Amino acid sequence: MKFRSRAGNAYRKPYVNSWCAPFHDLWYWNIPCPVPFISRACFPLLRNDIIDRFWRFSYAAAPGLFLLAIVQYSLSVEPNLHPFEPHALLKNRHAMTIASAFVPRKFALPPAEARLFQVDPDSRLLGHCHWQPGKSKAVPVVIIVHGLEGSSDSNYVLGIADKAFQRGFHAVRLNQRNCGGTEALSPTLYNSGMSADYRAVFEELSNGDGFEQIFFAGYSMGGNLVTKMAGEFGAMVPRALRGAGVVCPAIDLGASADALNRAENYLYQKHFVSGLMSRYARKQKLFPDRYPQNGLRPVRTVREFDDVITAPQFGYRDAQDYYDHVGAKRVAANVRLPLLMITAQDDPFVTYASFQAARISDNPAIRFVATTHGGHCAFISKHSGPERFWAEQRLVEFFEAHRG
Repeated sequence: MKFRSRAGNAYRKPYVNSWCAPFHDLWYWNIPCPVPFISRACFPLLRNDIIDRFWRFSYAAAPGLFLLAIVQYSLSVEPNLHPFEPHALLKNRHAMTIASAFVPRKFALPPAEARLFQVDPDSRLLGHCHWQPGKSKAVPVVIIVHGLEGSSDSNYVLGIADKAFQRGFHAVRLNQRNCGGTEALSPTLYNSGMSADYRAVFEELSNGDGFEQIFFAGYSMGGNLVTKMAGEFGAMVPRALRGAGVVCPAIDLGASADALNRAENYLYQKHFVSGLMSRYARKQKLFPDRYPQNGLRPVRTVREFDDVITAPQFGYRDAQDYYDHVGAKRVAANVRLPLLMITAQDDPFVTYASFQAARISDNPAIRFVATTHGGHCAFISKHSGPERFWAEQRLVEFFEAHRG
Protein backbone atom coordinates (compact mmCIF):
# COMPACT_ATOMS: atom_id res chain seq x y z
CA MET A 1 0.00 0.00 0.00
CA LYS A 2 1.38 3.44 -0.85
CA PHE A 3 0.37 6.72 0.75
CA ARG A 4 1.10 10.11 -0.77
CA SER A 5 1.06 13.42 0.99
CA ARG A 6 -0.06 16.60 -0.65
CA ALA A 7 3.59 17.28 -1.44
CA GLY A 8 3.87 14.00 -3.30
CA ASN A 9 5.92 12.12 -0.73
CA ALA A 10 5.58 8.34 -0.84
CA TYR A 11 5.34 6.36 2.37
CA ARG A 12 5.33 2.67 1.61
CA LYS A 13 4.36 0.27 4.37
CA PRO A 14 5.58 -3.28 3.92
CA TYR A 15 3.22 -6.05 2.94
CA VAL A 16 1.80 -8.31 5.62
CA ASN A 17 -1.11 -10.70 5.49
CA SER A 18 -4.43 -9.02 6.21
CA TRP A 19 -5.07 -11.05 9.36
CA CYS A 20 -1.76 -10.02 10.91
CA ALA A 21 -1.87 -6.36 9.88
CA PRO A 22 -3.24 -4.95 13.16
CA PHE A 23 -0.62 -6.58 15.41
CA HIS A 24 2.10 -5.99 12.83
CA ASP A 25 1.46 -2.26 12.68
CA LEU A 26 1.33 -1.99 16.45
CA TRP A 27 4.92 -3.23 16.41
CA TYR A 28 5.89 -1.21 13.34
CA TRP A 29 4.83 2.15 14.74
CA ASN A 30 5.71 1.34 18.38
CA ILE A 31 2.10 1.62 19.62
CA PRO A 32 1.19 -0.11 22.90
CA CYS A 33 -0.19 -3.55 22.15
CA PRO A 34 -3.69 -4.28 23.45
CA VAL A 35 -2.63 -7.87 24.15
CA PRO A 36 -0.40 -7.68 27.24
CA PHE A 37 1.19 -11.10 26.88
CA ILE A 38 2.56 -10.36 23.41
CA SER A 39 6.03 -8.81 23.54
CA ARG A 40 6.82 -6.09 21.03
CA ALA A 41 10.16 -7.76 20.40
CA CYS A 42 8.36 -10.78 18.97
CA PHE A 43 6.68 -9.02 16.08
CA PRO A 44 9.65 -8.84 13.66
CA LEU A 45 9.91 -12.61 13.99
CA LEU A 46 6.22 -13.43 13.65
CA ARG A 47 5.50 -12.67 10.01
CA ASN A 48 3.38 -13.85 7.13
CA ASP A 49 2.08 -17.44 7.51
CA ILE A 50 3.10 -17.88 11.15
CA ILE A 51 1.39 -14.76 12.42
CA ASP A 52 -1.48 -15.31 9.98
CA ARG A 53 -2.25 -18.60 11.73
CA PHE A 54 -1.85 -16.86 15.11
CA TRP A 55 -4.45 -14.26 14.14
CA ARG A 56 -6.93 -16.91 13.03
CA PHE A 57 -6.47 -18.78 16.30
CA SER A 58 -6.85 -15.54 18.29
CA TYR A 59 -10.12 -14.74 16.56
CA ALA A 60 -11.51 -18.22 17.24
CA ALA A 61 -10.35 -18.29 20.88
CA ALA A 62 -11.06 -14.71 21.93
CA PRO A 63 -13.18 -12.71 19.49
CA GLY A 64 -13.59 -9.87 21.99
CA LEU A 65 -9.85 -9.41 22.25
CA PHE A 66 -9.58 -9.60 18.49
CA LEU A 67 -12.14 -6.83 18.05
CA LEU A 68 -10.33 -4.69 20.62
CA ALA A 69 -7.18 -4.93 18.55
CA ILE A 70 -9.12 -4.08 15.40
CA VAL A 71 -10.49 -0.94 17.07
CA GLN A 72 -6.97 0.02 18.12
CA TYR A 73 -5.74 -0.61 14.58
CA SER A 74 -8.49 1.49 13.05
CA LEU A 75 -7.05 4.54 14.82
CA SER A 76 -4.35 6.50 13.09
CA VAL A 77 -1.20 4.41 13.55
CA GLU A 78 1.24 6.52 11.56
CA PRO A 79 3.19 8.95 13.72
CA ASN A 80 3.17 12.54 12.58
CA LEU A 81 5.73 13.02 9.81
CA HIS A 82 5.71 16.48 8.31
CA PRO A 83 5.67 16.23 4.52
CA PHE A 84 8.58 17.66 2.60
CA GLU A 85 7.64 20.87 0.81
CA PRO A 86 10.62 22.02 -1.25
CA HIS A 87 11.75 25.60 -1.53
CA ALA A 88 10.01 27.20 -4.51
CA LEU A 89 13.33 27.96 -6.25
CA LEU A 90 14.82 24.51 -5.68
CA LYS A 91 12.47 22.02 -7.30
CA ASN A 92 15.15 21.19 -9.85
CA ARG A 93 17.25 18.35 -8.47
CA HIS A 94 20.59 19.89 -9.40
CA ALA A 95 19.65 23.30 -7.99
CA MET A 96 18.56 21.59 -4.76
CA THR A 97 21.74 19.49 -4.49
CA ILE A 98 24.17 22.30 -5.25
CA ALA A 99 22.39 24.84 -3.09
CA SER A 100 22.81 22.64 -0.01
CA ALA A 101 26.58 23.14 -0.23
CA PHE A 102 26.37 26.94 -0.37
CA VAL A 103 23.45 27.98 1.83
CA PRO A 104 25.01 29.86 4.78
CA ARG A 105 24.26 28.24 8.11
CA LYS A 106 24.84 29.00 11.78
CA PHE A 107 25.10 26.44 14.53
CA ALA A 108 24.79 26.76 18.30
CA LEU A 109 26.99 23.84 19.32
CA PRO A 110 29.33 24.16 22.31
CA PRO A 111 33.06 23.55 21.73
CA ALA A 112 33.79 19.94 20.84
CA GLU A 113 36.06 17.50 22.62
CA ALA A 114 38.35 15.75 20.14
CA ARG A 115 38.56 11.99 20.60
CA LEU A 116 40.36 9.21 18.77
CA PHE A 117 38.55 5.88 18.41
CA GLN A 118 40.69 2.78 17.82
CA VAL A 119 38.97 0.79 15.09
CA ASP A 120 41.73 -1.68 14.27
CA PRO A 121 45.32 -2.14 15.53
CA ASP A 122 46.70 0.42 13.05
CA SER A 123 43.79 2.80 12.49
CA ARG A 124 41.95 5.44 14.47
CA LEU A 125 38.99 7.68 13.66
CA LEU A 126 38.79 11.28 14.83
CA GLY A 127 35.51 12.26 16.43
CA HIS A 128 34.33 15.63 17.67
CA CYS A 129 32.17 15.08 20.73
CA HIS A 130 29.61 17.48 22.16
CA TRP A 131 28.68 16.24 25.62
CA GLN A 132 25.71 17.47 27.58
CA PRO A 133 26.68 18.93 31.00
CA GLY A 134 27.70 16.12 33.32
CA LYS A 135 28.22 13.65 30.44
CA SER A 136 25.51 11.37 31.87
CA LYS A 137 25.64 7.81 30.56
CA ALA A 138 21.83 7.70 30.56
CA VAL A 139 21.63 10.57 28.04
CA PRO A 140 21.36 9.21 24.47
CA VAL A 141 24.23 9.64 22.01
CA VAL A 142 23.90 10.38 18.28
CA ILE A 143 26.89 9.37 16.14
CA ILE A 144 26.94 11.03 12.72
CA VAL A 145 28.76 9.55 9.70
CA HIS A 146 29.39 11.76 6.66
CA GLY A 147 29.41 10.91 2.97
CA LEU A 148 32.04 10.56 0.24
CA GLU A 149 34.65 13.34 0.48
CA GLY A 150 32.81 14.91 3.41
CA SER A 151 34.02 15.32 6.99
CA SER A 152 32.85 15.96 10.52
CA ASP A 153 32.58 19.62 9.50
CA SER A 154 30.11 19.01 6.66
CA ASN A 155 27.03 21.19 7.08
CA TYR A 156 24.59 18.30 7.40
CA VAL A 157 26.79 16.71 10.08
CA LEU A 158 26.85 19.95 12.04
CA GLY A 159 23.12 20.40 11.42
CA ILE A 160 22.15 17.02 12.88
CA ALA A 161 24.55 17.48 15.79
CA ASP A 162 23.08 20.90 16.52
CA LYS A 163 19.46 19.72 16.39
CA ALA A 164 20.21 16.63 18.48
CA PHE A 165 22.15 18.61 21.08
CA GLN A 166 19.31 21.11 21.44
CA ARG A 167 17.00 18.17 22.22
CA GLY A 168 19.26 16.92 24.99
CA PHE A 169 21.39 14.33 23.13
CA HIS A 170 25.13 13.94 23.24
CA ALA A 171 26.45 14.33 19.67
CA VAL A 172 29.54 12.76 18.11
CA ARG A 173 30.64 14.06 14.71
CA LEU A 174 32.77 11.31 13.25
CA ASN A 175 35.36 11.42 10.46
CA GLN A 176 35.75 8.39 8.25
CA ARG A 177 39.30 7.14 7.75
CA ASN A 178 41.53 9.83 6.14
CA CYS A 179 38.80 12.46 6.17
CA GLY A 180 38.93 15.81 7.92
CA GLY A 181 42.73 15.94 7.61
CA THR A 182 43.29 12.57 9.31
CA GLU A 183 45.31 10.76 6.63
CA ALA A 184 48.09 10.02 9.15
CA LEU A 185 45.76 8.14 11.51
CA SER A 186 45.45 5.08 9.26
CA PRO A 187 47.71 3.40 6.69
CA THR A 188 44.67 2.42 4.63
CA LEU A 189 42.35 4.34 2.37
CA TYR A 190 38.63 4.41 3.17
CA ASN A 191 35.85 2.58 1.39
CA SER A 192 32.11 1.93 1.55
CA GLY A 193 32.46 -1.46 3.19
CA MET A 194 34.15 -0.44 6.45
CA SER A 195 31.09 -0.89 8.63
CA ALA A 196 33.31 -2.61 11.24
CA ASP A 197 34.80 0.79 12.03
CA TYR A 198 31.43 2.07 13.26
CA ARG A 199 30.72 -1.11 15.16
CA ALA A 200 34.06 -0.53 16.95
CA VAL A 201 33.05 3.06 17.78
CA PHE A 202 29.70 1.81 19.08
CA GLU A 203 31.35 -0.82 21.25
CA GLU A 204 33.82 1.67 22.69
CA LEU A 205 31.05 4.07 23.68
CA SER A 206 28.68 1.38 24.97
CA ASN A 207 30.98 -1.21 26.53
CA GLY A 208 33.86 1.11 27.35
CA ASP A 209 32.14 4.33 28.37
CA GLY A 210 28.87 2.79 29.46
CA PHE A 211 26.46 4.85 27.34
CA GLU A 212 23.06 3.17 27.43
CA GLN A 213 21.35 4.61 24.34
CA ILE A 214 23.21 5.10 21.05
CA PHE A 215 21.86 6.15 17.66
CA PHE A 216 23.59 6.43 14.28
CA ALA A 217 22.94 8.90 11.48
CA GLY A 218 24.50 8.53 8.03
CA TYR A 219 24.39 10.46 4.78
CA SER A 220 25.09 9.02 1.32
CA MET A 221 28.20 6.80 1.68
CA GLY A 222 27.83 7.12 5.46
CA GLY A 223 24.22 5.99 5.07
CA ASN A 224 25.38 2.85 3.28
CA LEU A 225 27.86 2.13 6.08
CA VAL A 226 25.25 2.61 8.81
CA THR A 227 22.67 0.46 6.98
CA LYS A 228 25.29 -2.21 6.34
CA MET A 229 26.24 -2.26 10.03
CA ALA A 230 22.57 -2.60 11.02
CA GLY A 231 22.08 -5.46 8.56
CA GLU A 232 25.18 -7.25 9.82
CA PHE A 233 23.84 -7.15 13.38
CA GLY A 234 20.68 -8.83 12.11
CA ALA A 235 18.45 -9.95 14.98
CA MET A 236 21.37 -9.71 17.44
CA VAL A 237 20.97 -5.97 17.98
CA PRO A 238 22.86 -4.84 21.10
CA ARG A 239 20.67 -3.40 23.81
CA ALA A 240 22.40 -0.02 23.73
CA LEU A 241 21.87 0.42 19.97
CA ARG A 242 18.44 2.03 19.81
CA GLY A 243 18.02 3.14 16.21
CA ALA A 244 19.49 4.67 13.08
CA GLY A 245 18.56 7.17 10.42
CA VAL A 246 20.05 7.43 6.94
CA VAL A 247 19.58 9.94 4.13
CA CYS A 248 20.13 9.04 0.46
CA PRO A 249 22.23 5.98 1.37
CA ALA A 250 24.28 4.70 -1.56
CA ILE A 251 23.22 1.07 -1.05
CA ASP A 252 24.01 0.11 -4.68
CA LEU A 253 27.37 1.64 -5.52
CA GLY A 254 27.45 0.23 -9.03
CA ALA A 255 24.19 1.98 -9.89
CA SER A 256 25.49 5.23 -8.37
CA ALA A 257 28.78 5.00 -10.27
CA ASP A 258 26.88 4.45 -13.52
CA ALA A 259 24.58 7.40 -12.77
CA LEU A 260 27.60 9.64 -12.19
CA ASN A 261 28.72 8.85 -15.74
CA ARG A 262 25.71 10.66 -17.18
CA ALA A 263 26.57 13.99 -18.78
CA GLU A 264 24.24 15.91 -16.45
CA ASN A 265 26.27 14.67 -13.48
CA TYR A 266 29.66 15.80 -14.80
CA LEU A 267 30.24 18.35 -12.03
CA TYR A 268 29.56 15.84 -9.25
CA GLN A 269 31.86 13.29 -10.85
CA LYS A 270 34.62 15.85 -11.28
CA HIS A 271 34.27 16.98 -7.66
CA PHE A 272 34.48 13.43 -6.29
CA VAL A 273 37.40 12.36 -8.50
CA SER A 274 39.36 15.52 -7.74
CA GLY A 275 38.93 14.97 -4.01
CA LEU A 276 39.75 11.27 -4.16
CA MET A 277 42.91 11.82 -6.22
CA SER A 278 44.09 14.65 -3.96
CA ARG A 279 43.60 12.42 -0.94
CA TYR A 280 45.49 9.59 -2.66
CA ALA A 281 48.40 11.97 -3.33
CA ARG A 282 48.54 12.89 0.35
CA LYS A 283 48.50 9.20 1.34
CA GLN A 284 51.28 8.51 -1.14
CA LYS A 285 53.52 11.07 0.56
CA LEU A 286 52.81 9.55 3.98
CA PHE A 287 53.08 5.90 2.88
CA PRO A 288 55.15 5.87 -0.34
CA ASP A 289 55.84 2.13 -0.22
CA ARG A 290 52.15 1.31 -0.05
CA TYR A 291 50.75 3.73 -2.62
CA PRO A 292 52.54 3.91 -5.98
CA GLN A 293 52.35 7.22 -7.81
CA ASN A 294 53.90 6.18 -11.09
CA GLY A 295 52.34 3.68 -13.43
CA LEU A 296 48.70 4.47 -12.60
CA ARG A 297 46.48 4.77 -15.60
CA PRO A 298 44.44 7.99 -15.91
CA VAL A 299 41.46 8.24 -13.58
CA ARG A 300 38.52 10.32 -14.78
CA THR A 301 35.53 8.69 -13.09
CA VAL A 302 34.65 7.26 -9.70
CA ARG A 303 34.38 3.79 -11.23
CA GLU A 304 37.89 4.15 -12.71
CA PHE A 305 39.21 5.24 -9.30
CA ASP A 306 37.69 2.15 -7.73
CA ASP A 307 39.03 -0.06 -10.53
CA VAL A 308 42.57 1.33 -10.36
CA ILE A 309 42.96 2.11 -6.66
CA THR A 310 40.21 0.96 -4.30
CA ALA A 311 39.73 -2.59 -5.59
CA PRO A 312 43.41 -3.64 -5.62
CA GLN A 313 44.09 -1.94 -2.27
CA PHE A 314 41.36 -3.96 -0.57
CA GLY A 315 41.64 -7.28 -2.39
CA TYR A 316 38.71 -7.00 -4.82
CA ARG A 317 38.91 -8.17 -8.41
CA ASP A 318 37.70 -4.87 -9.85
CA ALA A 319 35.31 -2.02 -9.10
CA GLN A 320 32.20 -4.10 -9.76
CA ASP A 321 33.41 -6.84 -7.42
CA TYR A 322 33.98 -4.19 -4.75
CA TYR A 323 30.53 -2.68 -5.32
CA ASP A 324 28.85 -6.08 -5.14
CA HIS A 325 30.48 -6.90 -1.82
CA VAL A 326 30.08 -3.63 0.09
CA GLY A 327 26.64 -2.33 -0.91
CA ALA A 328 24.11 -2.44 1.94
CA LYS A 329 21.53 -3.79 -0.52
CA ARG A 330 23.00 -7.24 0.26
CA VAL A 331 22.04 -7.11 3.95
CA ALA A 332 19.16 -4.62 4.12
CA ALA A 333 16.64 -7.47 4.45
CA ASN A 334 18.39 -8.52 7.68
CA VAL A 335 17.93 -5.17 9.44
CA ARG A 336 15.97 -5.51 12.69
CA LEU A 337 17.08 -2.23 14.24
CA PRO A 338 14.49 0.58 13.96
CA LEU A 339 15.78 2.50 10.94
CA LEU A 340 14.46 5.58 9.16
CA MET A 341 15.59 5.69 5.54
CA ILE A 342 14.93 8.88 3.58
CA THR A 343 15.67 9.35 -0.10
CA ALA A 344 14.54 11.58 -2.95
CA GLN A 345 13.12 10.20 -6.15
CA ASP A 346 14.97 12.94 -8.04
CA ASP A 347 18.40 12.24 -6.48
CA PRO A 348 20.87 12.71 -9.35
CA PHE A 349 23.06 9.69 -8.58
CA VAL A 350 21.63 7.61 -5.71
CA THR A 351 18.87 6.20 -7.82
CA TYR A 352 15.36 5.55 -6.53
CA ALA A 353 15.35 2.34 -8.60
CA SER A 354 18.11 0.92 -6.40
CA PHE A 355 15.78 0.99 -3.37
CA GLN A 356 13.00 -0.63 -5.33
CA ALA A 357 15.34 -3.37 -6.57
CA ALA A 358 16.55 -4.02 -3.01
CA ARG A 359 12.91 -4.26 -1.82
CA ILE A 360 13.67 -1.90 1.06
CA SER A 361 10.01 -1.31 1.80
CA ASP A 362 9.46 -5.04 2.43
CA ASN A 363 11.38 -4.84 5.70
CA PRO A 364 9.10 -3.78 8.58
CA ALA A 365 12.07 -2.55 10.63
CA ILE A 366 12.84 0.09 8.00
CA ARG A 367 10.62 3.13 7.67
CA PHE A 368 11.21 4.09 4.05
CA VAL A 369 10.33 7.63 2.94
CA ALA A 370 10.83 8.63 -0.70
CA THR A 371 10.02 12.26 -1.48
CA THR A 372 9.39 13.53 -4.99
CA HIS A 373 11.96 16.31 -4.59
CA GLY A 374 15.04 16.68 -2.42
CA GLY A 375 18.08 16.18 -4.63
CA HIS A 376 21.07 14.43 -3.10
CA CYS A 377 21.12 14.83 0.70
CA ALA A 378 19.67 18.36 0.44
CA PHE A 379 15.94 18.53 1.31
CA ILE A 380 15.83 22.32 1.65
CA SER A 381 12.24 23.16 2.48
CA LYS A 382 10.17 26.27 2.00
CA HIS A 383 9.92 26.66 5.77
CA SER A 384 12.40 28.55 7.94
CA GLY A 385 13.95 27.63 11.27
CA PRO A 386 14.58 23.97 12.13
CA GLU A 387 12.32 22.86 9.27
CA ARG A 388 14.54 24.48 6.63
CA PHE A 389 16.69 21.34 6.45
CA TRP A 390 13.86 18.85 6.51
CA ALA A 391 15.73 15.53 6.56
CA GLU A 392 17.90 16.54 9.52
CA GLN A 393 14.79 17.38 11.51
CA ARG A 394 13.09 14.09 10.64
CA LEU A 395 16.10 12.03 11.76
CA VAL A 396 16.35 13.78 15.11
CA GLU A 397 12.59 13.41 15.67
CA PHE A 398 12.91 9.69 14.90
CA PHE A 399 15.69 9.34 17.47
CA GLU A 400 13.60 11.30 19.98
CA ALA A 401 10.70 8.87 19.49
CA HIS A 402 12.94 5.86 20.20
CA ARG A 403 14.93 7.14 23.16
CA GLY A 404 14.25 5.61 26.54
